[in-house]
Amino acid sequence: MRKQVLLLGVVSGAALACSGTAQAKAGDPVEVADGVTIDPIISGVLRYEGVDQDNAGLNADALTLGMEAGFEVKASGFSFLAEAEGTLAIIDDYNDTISGNNGYIGNEPYSIVADPENVELNRLQVGYAGKFGSLTVGRQTIALGNHRFVGHVGWRQNIQTFDAVRGVVKFGPAYVDATYSNSQRTIFGMDAGAKTAFDGDHVFVNAGAKVAGIDLTAFAYLLDYDLGEAAPSSQTYGAIASGKLPIKGPVSVSFVASYAKQGDYKGHTAPYSADYINGELGVGFKGLKLTGGYELLGSANGIGFSTPMATLHKFNGFADVFLNTPGAGLQDYYGTLAYAFTGVKALPGLNASLTYHKFESDVGGADYGEEWDATLGFKLGGYPFLVKYANYNADTVGTDTEKLWIQVSFAY
Repeated sequence: MRKQVLLLGVVSGAALACSGTAQAKAGDPVEVADGVTIDPIISGVLRYEGVDQDNAGLNADALTLGMEAGFEVKASGFSFLAEAEGTLAIIDDYNDTISGNNGYIGNEPYSIVADPENVELNRLQVGYAGKFGSLTVGRQTIALGNHRFVGHVGWRQNIQTFDAVRGVVKFGPAYVDATYSNSQRTIFGMDAGAKTAFDGDHVFVNAGAKVAGIDLTAFAYLLDYDLGEAAPSSQTYGAIASGKLPIKGPVSVSFVASYAKQGDYKGHTAPYSADYINGELGVGFKGLKLTGGYELLGSANGIGFSTPMATLHKFNGFADVFLNTPGAGLQDYYGTLAYAFTGVKALPGLNASLTYHKFESDVGGADYGEEWDATLGFKLGGYPFLVKYANYNADTVGTDTEKLWIQVSFAY
């Protein structure tokens, strides 16, 4: 990949330059009056992302700096939070999905890196939190469960937020988490025109409990997008169970089991009824963990099971080939080998992982392709570094794609 060594030097040098600076612990509020605290918010990510799609005649190099800045005031359970975010493109050889940048009319002649330059209001919310629950009103981040259906897309420099009212009520080990949102503020930013936000009437409900160390959650997601919006309306009902088996000794066993049914909603799409299944089993021994899983996003009437509010980068491969479920559905067979190193004083928190995905259709017997993903994480000078690599080998969907990320993050 082009410019890898140069960009690694740029990112590493930035961190080393900061490593001698004393860091305030992120999240430490400052008391400004009796019972009143203010918590400054300053965080960011400096990231290189390189994309090679040789058989499509496309590639990209992006060096971006994303930052959030704001504050949160708390008093007697009440809170007020205001936060802005911005993204600066230091190297801008990429298609940021916004037409007309860099003098180009229409799409830029590069592969997509969905981090457009942007300055916008990220969060503006008021809330109350007490013994029996919480209430939050305003523009806010919402991440439910494992982000499979609703998430903040935190991987991208401009995160996803919602204009919403969210309430959580707790009953001992049980809870109900309900949200009404009329606007999904996307990762594309305030200059993205129609893609800045997808409006509608959306309801998210999670209800669950922790029983014998196992998290049990039932959920309903009613997505009623306004006509003409890019995402389809749908109604989804399901449940998920996750946890660790009660095994003594150095070996640990974890699992995830989820099922959902999705169909058309408010007549905005053709009638369909598609299944979602996810099963995952993990075995850990000291710092080593082996995980195997299967995920199905089913198909019915030519429509694939969709999750347009999810943190999609987290699922179905880092190359982001399957951000939209194919009409014939998607089956993802995957396995991950991960290891957390201990005792490496020069690189605290050192960890690595390798994942393999095999992709097939739900109907029609199509072989979509396969993908290898790898990660390496560590801290240097107190700053978290992450190196990621994805290699998608296409068969019938997408194009052969390699991606490389090198990033350092900070928070004060």
